[in-house]
Amino acid sequence: MGMLKTVAQAWKVAEIRSKMIFTLLMLVVFRIGSNIPVPNINRSVLAELFAGETGLFDLFDLFSGGSFSNFTIFALSITPYITASIIIQLLGMAFPYFEKLAREGVEGRKKMAQYTRYLTVVLALVQAIGLTVGLFRRAVVDKSAFSIIVMVLVLTAGTAFLMWLGEQINERGIGNGISLIIFAGIVARIPSGIRALATAVESGSLSIVTLIIFIVVAVLVTAGVVMIQEGQRRIPVQYAKRVVGRKMYGGQSTHIPIKVNQSGVIPIIFALSLLQFPLTITYFLKSDSGFTEFVTKWLSPSGMPGVWVYGVLNVVLIIFFTYFYTQATFNPVEVADNMKANGGFIPGIRPGKATEEYLQKVMSRITIVGAIFLALIATLPTVLSVIAPESLGSIHFGGTSLLIAVGVALETVRQLENQMLMRNYQGFLK
Repeated sequence: MGMLKTVAQAWKVAEIRSKMIFTLLMLVVFRIGSNIPVPNINRSVLAELFAGETGLFDLFDLFSGGSFSNFTIFALSITPYITASIIIQLLGMAFPYFEKLAREGVEGRKKMAQYTRYLTVVLALVQAIGLTVGLFRRAVVDKSAFSIIVMVLVLTAGTAFLMWLGEQINERGIGNGISLIIFAGIVARIPSGIRALATAVESGSLSIVTLIIFIVVAVLVTAGVVMIQEGQRRIPVQYAKRVVGRKMYGGQSTHIPIKVNQSGVIPIIFALSLLQFPLTITYFLKSDSGFTEFVTKWLSPSGMPGVWVYGVLNVVLIIFFTYFYTQATFNPVEVADNMKANGGFIPGIRPGKATEEYLQKVMSRITIVGAIFLALIATLPTVLSVIAPESLGSIHFGGTSLLIAVGVALETVRQLENQMLMRNYQGFLK
């Protein structure tokens, strides 16, 4: 209710209302483009390609809001941009040049954003070639060089346009543009899921009791996601008073917020990519090959005992990647050094090495809670597929989509609150 109240209050402010309308219009453009098909594709063959288990492509289809399986101009979605952003972040930890850019403030971030754009176009071009010449080659009607080039350029341009669309939302709208594009794709799948539920109830394959249990579980899980996303450990920090010239600085108290889910949805994406990779390889092989039969039995969520092996590996990988990514984004050594350099200290903890060890211990303890929760959320679709494979299996109620949708909604509302707060401050100063 608090979220709806914030949106209602923001809508009354003309300046914020114009930003909200602009954001909605940009998302409408995205959804229109998601229904424009790439030329030179046989739709019946395309439907056959996605009739069975599609492995890693389910993740691509999630981010594109169904554009990938329909092979529209936004089939690549914003996935190349996400991959480019992760690569640039990792380069910032491995190469001094990128690490220096990350510390240069606004100008450094602009330079890294420029590199991210260039890398996005390159990755989009490579993926477009791979899809056109590789995965979707059976659905391509005209295999001439000119036709292939046109299709590749259309797909690449679609990703570049989405990247521009996201930046326009960042500058003139509300919220993070890239996140909102993914959010719009996920939300667009909800009506089809509701329709699948209604059809299952009418046909008798899904009982009313099972439907009620599913709704209750969905509400509880969503509440849990909100709690974990908002949860944080606040470590108190005190700054000592110091005199510079005739002025006195410091003496104030603040805190270091350490989020329970510091890594967001990245661990689930990494784990899912690794687990789905063998299934994706089988998509290019014959169904009776030895590798395909082994993967289907032992590593597939549709196999037995593969469903249990898949679930256990998923939990282990998510916990591992949660710790890995948290360590990459939160550096206790750097935080402790910055505090010491500015005269800050944690009450009861010595500055320097002791502070670093304390931060590391707190982060490790709080990360395990977030990691276990992420693992439980990610295995939810597998549990649902075992409980009711025929009825609930068609509903896109996955951990990845739920975390993204809730996280983006909370972040957007938080930005609305910040803009309203800034407007109040400006009115007071006037």
